[in-house]
Amino acid sequence: MFIIEQNLIDQTKEAILEAGKIILHNWDRPKQIRHKGRIDLVTDTDVAVEDKLKSSLKDILPQTSFLAEESASSTKPGNLTWIIDPLDGTTNFAHHIPFVAISVALWAENNVVLGFVYLPILKEMFWAAHNKGAFLNDQKISVSTTKALEQSLVATGFPYSVREDIDEIMTYLRKVLVTARGVRRPGSAAIDLAYTACGRYDAFYELGLKPWDTAAGLLLVQEAGGNISTFSDKPYTLGHRQILATNGLVHQAMVDLLR
Repeated sequence: MFIIEQNLIDQTKEAILEAGKIILHNWDRPKQIRHKGRIDLVTDTDVAVEDKLKSSLKDILPQTSFLAEESASSTKPGNLTWIIDPLDGTTNFAHHIPFVAISVALWAENNVVLGFVYLPILKEMFWAAHNKGAFLNDQKISVSTTKALEQSLVATGFPYSVREDIDEIMTYLRKVLVTARGVRRPGSAAIDLAYTACGRYDAFYELGLKPWDTAAGLLLVQEAGGNISTFSDKPYTLGHRQILATNGLVHQAMVDLLR
């Protein structure tokens, strides 16, 4: 069994804080932007942060492999794998919107055992370790206590395949818009999951996310007392097309709405 020791948590946190300095340094500087797809961007900062993290994390656990957004050749983690999104919210970063995050998770024995979502501009470090709870800047967090969808704030995002999937996307959005208190779309799934974990959102759903978008955040939600599944309430696995995260109390209502 892989044991999460405090030293590993501390070293990983420090590596992420150091990588976050690259984002802070480049925040007000001109952005070197390329297109990976029609609306899918990558900047020189994404690449620099990923390179920094891979170097630092390899020093911490030399035996690990990497599944990182800007260099991944597959979406399947190995036996012991760091899963990295170096800059979740690249479009926000390019437009100087502060909802940007570094997402780092450690995959071991077919589970996420350690997860960090760091918002360098907003100075918020969310982290969780398997069976140790979830935290924001070292203060323990938990999901909300909202029991009704009509009183719930729900987050979502839109996949890069929005043109191809627009009818499906709008069907779900229409259902949630007319049922929940409100819907938010900040543009970073890692942040959406972290905000669900700490009770700012009561639920989050999205289509088409990759493992590096969700790995750290799903552990945050689980360790904060929430639920994670597909829209039909089947177990969520990394890379599944659907993810639904809630405080648990409105989970069945969200499933009934989205199913």
